[in-house]
Amino acid sequence: MSAGVVFAPYFCAEQSPKWYRAAEPVPGGPTVQWMQEVAKRHEMVLVVPLYEEAMPGVYYNTAAVIDADGTYLGKYRKHHIPHVQAGERPETGFWEKYYFKPGTGGYPVFDTRYGKVGVYICYDRHFPEGARILGLNGAEIVFNPSATVAGLSEYLWKLEQPAHAVANGYYVGAINRVGWEPPWNMGEFYGQSYLVDPRGNFVKVAARDRNEVVIADMDREVIREVRETWQFYRDRRPETYGTLVST
Repeated sequence: MSAGVVFAPYFCAEQSPKWYRAAEPVPGGPTVQWMQEVAKRHEMVLVVPLYEEAMPGVYYNTAAVIDADGTYLGKYRKHHIPHVQAGERPETGFWEKYYFKPGTGGYPVFDTRYGKVGVYICYDRHFPEGARILGLNGAEIVFNPSATVAGLSEYLWKLEQPAHAVANGYYVGAINRVGWEPPWNMGEFYGQSYLVDPRGNFVKVAARDRNEVVIADMDREVIREVRETWQFYRDRRPETYGTLVST
């Protein structure tokens, strides 16, 4: 029997050193090697989130990007790391600082067979600065793999990332899991993965309460049209933005 979809639990709901053993090198670990075979077999570009061990005791929340011929193109390490209680029990939460160092390596964009791909992981989506840098670096689509539960952030799910798409003139693919995850049950993962275009329109949205695969088209001419209509890159004033990095 083979599995159609495989994903690990969101173990950051607890703080336990046992999960350090789940980390692996990127790209030298077994998951990336396996995904390279899958990408080549199906001629798909893959964004693969996983727990990276840079060396014993140094770990990152990482996504590897693999081209449609199986070539490993590089990785993005999550920059913004939350550490906050969530759920009814005080011991559960998004305890990511226990597991991850903040990312290094900037905001790379990967030139794949099907387009220029950027990655912004989960909590990163609340910070517009990196989203803009991905646009400046040439992204045509940005993927945001997430694990986020109902409550405080749900109403932002369909606000922030469409705003990134409009402000930066690219597509955004937002990914979230669904349901309750034992043994922690810290909240309901509310799904609703989607593709949004550079106009801020939802091209396709998945269900809230069941696993679905979002299959939709990306029209690169829409990117050009939007960027030529709204000249945000031309009219920006980086020389006036020093406060963003000095405070």
